[in-house]
Amino acid sequence: MTTRIGELHPVERPRERLAEHGPETLSEEELLAVVLRTGYAGCSALDLARDLLRRYPGGALGRLPLGELRRLKGVGLSRAAALGAALELSRRWEGRPEQGLPLLDSPARIWERLEPYRGKKKEHFVAFYLNACNRLLREEVVSIGTLTASLVHPREVFGPALECSAAGVVVSHNHPSGDLRPSPDDRETTRRLCAAGRLLGIPVLDHVLVAEGGYLSFRERGLLEEAR
Repeated sequence: MTTRIGELHPVERPRERLAEHGPETLSEEELLAVVLRTGYAGCSALDLARDLLRRYPGGALGRLPLGELRRLKGVGLSRAAALGAALELSRRWEGRPEQGLPLLDSPARIWERLEPYRGKKKEHFVAFYLNACNRLLREEVVSIGTLTASLVHPREVFGPALECSAAGVVVSHNHPSGDLRPSPDDRETTRRLCAAGRLLGIPVLDHVLVAEGGYLSFRERGLLEEAR
């Protein structure tokens, strides 16, 4: 049965979902449909993408020369050129160092990053703004002092996120006492930030508590899902 993109609810259309939730939420056939843009009579872009990936699985489509791509039914020169350009960009960018941006893809890396704050006598609340590949775009000390839900306001956390077009935020703070058990204020702060992140489309990826002896990750402990 032909799936016409125009008949789908707007939230189910690939382009709308990409704009709303990011490209990582789309399937391969949906991403290909966005590149193709249109299909042909009786075959939507989504159906054409599904057919092409079925005939050329495992990345085989990306290895076809332009001349062969353009001869595929429903593709033609214009779509073949767009697809070829997208594939070439992907090949050129793959493995390219992202201007030396630090990788913060785990709580352990956050703990290492916060080495200067671990022994502080006051709590330092720090936000890390990441791109879609978990590379650090910006780092901000949001507050210094006793952490309470009222002192860490979402606008201070998400203002820089909007400025640098962050894909996600990791927040962290040190526990001078060395006790890494989350306090009620820790949990409430996380809940409020997660709620703000949902509204802005910039998710809170983790809240990492650090001390001299180690760290506690809300995500690893399942506490982030509770906060959401």
